[in-house]
Amino acid sequence: MEVRGDPAYVRAAVGDSLKRLGVDSVDLYYQLRIDTTVPIEVTVGELKKLVEEGKVKYIGLSEASASTIRRAHAVHPITAVQLEWSLWSRDAEAEIVPTCRELGIGIVAYSPLGRGFFSSGAKFVENLSHDDSRKHLPRFQPENVEHNKTLFEQVSDLAARKGCTPSQLALAWVHHQGNDVCPIPGTTKIENFNQNVGALSVKLTPEELAELESFASADAVKGDRYPSDFSTWTNSETPPLSSWKAT
Repeated sequence: MEVRGDPAYVRAAVGDSLKRLGVDSVDLYYQLRIDTTVPIEVTVGELKKLVEEGKVKYIGLSEASASTIRRAHAVHPITAVQLEWSLWSRDAEAEIVPTCRELGIGIVAYSPLGRGFFSSGAKFVENLSHDDSRKHLPRFQPENVEHNKTLFEQVSDLAARKGCTPSQLALAWVHHQGNDVCPIPGTTKIENFNQNVGALSVKLTPEELAELESFASADAVKGDRYPSDFSTWTNSETPPLSSWKAT
């Protein structure tokens, strides 16, 4: 896969999206990964033009560092930042979440159920199909699953006390992070959809939130979110605008 944020590609990509969707404008258009060869000001500058032309209403970023978000927001308001946030993916809490809140940017939490891990833990990993891309993620490797299953077991125990499922409890934890947070669990089965909706009824006390977060400490999870060569916020810095020479 190639990540591109040059103006010509951004414009072409938006045009292709409009054609496929059969609409005149896209409500929220994300740069889902940051092109580290193009200053973020250039990419967002082209999206700003598309907003002015009425082809895009709002701009979003995904897997962007705090400094990249600030630089982008200075060019045009960023409406939403999509980031991985769950009980076992909390690295965004140090800088990215506070930056979004300082700038008034909404937070869209993807993989709030740990890519399905909080549905049934190690058993879930064992049942992944041979061609499932999650089988290649570090956290789902056998040597890490053995360690990570402890977190699931702790969440499962508290869920039993609460009278809900582990996945509902994990999703409720994300809901409780603030009204500016919108989790987007991937759902392909109606029974899972209904269970996810049920998470809205799970209310957590400050003590229960603290207990959950004590389970999800820094050493509770083994394995990175992605393989080392994958594009994430940790390697999303772009060159300074002064380095850009338009072609």
